[in-house]
Amino acid sequence: MFAFKRFHLLAIATLFSLPVTAFSAPEIQVGFSPEGSARALVLRTINQAHTSIEMIGYSFQAPDIAQALVNAHARGVKVRVVVDEKRNQVKASRNTMQYVASHGVELRIDGHYHIQHDKTIIVDDRTVETGSFNFAPSAETENSENVVVINGMPDVTQQYIAHWQSRWDLGKPYAVQALNIG
Repeated sequence: MFAFKRFHLLAIATLFSLPVTAFSAPEIQVGFSPEGSARALVLRTINQAHTSIEMIGYSFQAPDIAQALVNAHARGVKVRVVVDEKRNQVKASRNTMQYVASHGVELRIDGHYHIQHDKTIIVDDRTVETGSFNFAPSAETENSENVVVINGMPDVTQQYIAHWQSRWDLGKPYAVQALNIG
């Protein structure tokens, strides 16, 4: 009997010495435009980053999103962005790309597809923002758009990370343009 009690006490002590892993239930948030909740959710997702942001986008023109990415980089977050090469030849896109790249954000352009129509942000390898929302002012104020933010679903997140990585690997580094002063 003593050996049996001793075994149980040893088993209980062992269980209490194991690290406790926190499990959280998946969380889904949604936002819509032009009502403003899509834009707010995108900015909140970027602003909550602690270690990394991987973004892939079709259109990249929104000054507030660009500023949020630059701010994240300034606070030590590794920020890497891939955008569609053909769509972002317009002046507003070039200005935005120039701004983020000149402020330390790693930026690549991808022209391998007719349209690289992805619109996704992955934060800290655990949060995924996706939906129809282009990273452009028109998505914020003129278009009917949606955003979905997924937390606590590591299998889904890993699929998005793999997809993002494949587009990053296909992309070519964006060259910051020298400013002509004179």
